Amino acid sequence: MGESFGAWVMGNDEKLMKLISSANIACGYHAGDASIMRKTTELAIKNGVAVGAHPGFNDLQGFGRRNMQLSPQEVYDICVYQIGAMFGVVRALGGKLHHVKPHGALYNMAAQDRNLARAIAEATKAIHPDLILYGLSGSFLISEAKAIGLKTASEVFADRTYQNDGTLTPRSQPNALIESTEDAVSQVIMMIEEGSVIATDGQKVSLEADTVCIHGDGKHAVEFAAELRSKLLQREIELKTI
Repeated sequence: MGESFGAWVMGNDEKLMKLISSANIACGYHAGDASIMRKTTELAIKNGVAVGAHPGFNDLQGFGRRNMQLSPQEVYDICVYQIGAMFGVVRALGGKLHHVKPHGALYNMAAQDRNLARAIAEATKAIHPDLILYGLSGSFLISEAKAIGLKTASEVFADRTYQNDGTLTPRSQPNALIESTEDAVSQVIMMIEEGSVIATDGQKVSLEADTVCIHGDGKHAVEFAAELRSKLLQREIELKTI
């Protein structure tokens, strides 16, 4: 959330805040700016939504979805910078930063690179040891965070397909996104209730689902979030902040 620029463009954020339990707010590198960070955080606090920092690569043109070859030290530095900014914004508004969830290419690269994952985990802990690191289920983001004593939340994706190694299908591939709300909801329910997902090659992959990611910039993001929330509650699956 908070992925606008310049003049405040609310988009789906205000409506989505009424449907979710935690929000990942852009910290100015891949999207957002100081004013948008403040306004989006105000929305979250108003709706009782846990605030998370969403640090990414410094790539506004590519929306943080293009790989960049940064060293672990450079990744640590950009994460401290962005998480620290979000920490200050939340504190200034009388709230408390709840978690950190890397964005886009940084997230996907760190999921498969132990050194990058450790850099993000260490940056998170350096800002505050009580922060929770959200990371792809079964990835280095989870294992490296646990290794240094951080709390973690294993994340699964509602609207993305999976490879048989548990990674997300790259957006460059035509089958990366799940367009059907029905299919996305079915995938989420399977991941929560069965602890597994069907990969693009038909294999069943085990995973752990602590938190479900939905993208606020989707064409039907609000409708999808409402439908997913409704279906989960119908199955008596409790929705709450970790």
